[in-house]
Amino acid sequence: MSDKPTMTTTAGAPVPDNQNSITAGPRGPVLMQDYQLIEKLAHQNRERIPERVVHAKGWGAHGTLKITGDISKYTRAKALQPGSETPLILRFSTVAGELGAADAERDVRGFSIKFYTEEGNWDLVGNNTPVFFVRDPLKFPDFIHTQKRHPRTNLRSATAMWDFWSLSPESLHQVTILMSDRGLPVAPMFMNGYGSHTYSFWNDAGERFWVKFHFKTQQGHKHYTNEEAEKVIGSTRESYQEELFGAIEEGRFPRWTVQVQIMPEADAEKTEYNPFDLTKVWPHGEYPPIDIGVLELNRNADNYFAEIEQVAFSPSNIVPGIGHSPDKMLQARVFSYADAHRYRLGTHYESLPVNAPKCPVHHYHRDGQMNVYGGIKTGNPDAYYEPNSVNGPVEDRTKLEPPLKISGDADRYNHRIGNDDFGQPRALFNLFDDGQKKRLFANIAAAMDGVPDEIIERQCKLFDQIHPDYGQGVRNAIAAGKQERPAAISAAE
Repeated sequence: MSDKPTMTTTAGAPVPDNQNSITAGPRGPVLMQDYQLIEKLAHQNRERIPERVVHAKGWGAHGTLKITGDISKYTRAKALQPGSETPLILRFSTVAGELGAADAERDVRGFSIKFYTEEGNWDLVGNNTPVFFVRDPLKFPDFIHTQKRHPRTNLRSATAMWDFWSLSPESLHQVTILMSDRGLPVAPMFMNGYGSHTYSFWNDAGERFWVKFHFKTQQGHKHYTNEEAEKVIGSTRESYQEELFGAIEEGRFPRWTVQVQIMPEADAEKTEYNPFDLTKVWPHGEYPPIDIGVLELNRNADNYFAEIEQVAFSPSNIVPGIGHSPDKMLQARVFSYADAHRYRLGTHYESLPVNAPKCPVHHYHRDGQMNVYGGIKTGNPDAYYEPNSVNGPVEDRTKLEPPLKISGDADRYNHRIGNDDFGQPRALFNLFDDGQKKRLFANIAAAMDGVPDEIIERQCKLFDQIHPDYGQGVRNAIAAGKQERPAAISAAE
């Protein structure tokens, strides 16, 4: 008798034959009574779930956060106290590409972490850049439309992309980063991560502080040029997955130094820039980064679909000592991320093993899709509403977050009035050496191929406001490309 376990149906019945369908004779049709065949085919039809609308292509792994610094005066979060060690899962991703897209494309990379703390899951959802293209969530769906496929051609549209950017000067900071050397990392471990948004800390005394999270790669920065990336894509579309998975399997665990920038709550009213604006950074000279620990990835997923494809991050997941801020984009993402997961994975998506907290869970949510835990998570079948008289779980007001001290009239404020969208990109541009500037101009020129001249010039006029050399450099690179193209065509003929 074989030592191997017996194969079964999903209901647990043994499968006597997994090689041959039930038919009416050797040449007859398949019979509907073959429930094993029906189950197998029906399940295969449902093996795919909707891919993420944004950040569809991703790579990830498990790891730990070890805290070595002391920021206890700023936050009561247990996961951030000196000496604490918290398990986590981290997923990297591209923004625009579908599930089958190549890894080595020039794009912003998602950098999302789920920390399994003893006080519940804390999700930090950011990118490999400290800023973003827009600051108002009302523009986010429009921006993403420009990154996806044209509804008529079903092709990526450089015209739509640059049309939107040239009409949205707040995008200049992110566009400059994206088109620079850092816009095309070699692999996930060779790039920084950022919480990007402004979050908040609060301590046992009820004091609030604004905070920015940074994850600085300890592997160093490595980047492809466009030409190098084209060769990589010609060889493999899975270069990031191969590099990340292989490194961890071989024991070369990637690490990031974890830093925070801390701003006293009252300072938010004093800075020249809006500290809650996702298109802005906080100058390090004003709010220096503080080293607080190390993030390490040290275990690959056992099943990519179950752990990386189904992992669901949302900035709505916070723990005592960590809070949100008036950042408009963050406020919208608190809703939109969790809502996307309920649509994509099911109502109880956080009961999936990869999303489930590792601490006790007690709530009154009931029924609905994906109710895999057998009832209401209260520990008492009679406690299915609150308040109740049957010792069901109750609130704990000692975990109450202090109120925000930001005030203002509710209105549709024009976020471009009085907002400097050129100063910070100018400071970044001035940091580039001549070689970096030349590659920046060439990358932008390549990305503008086929874009109407009026849109190109509108965008170049925005670059002019950053620095005259910026706009003229792009114009020169475009002109040089046009001169090279006829020569290449003639050579081919």
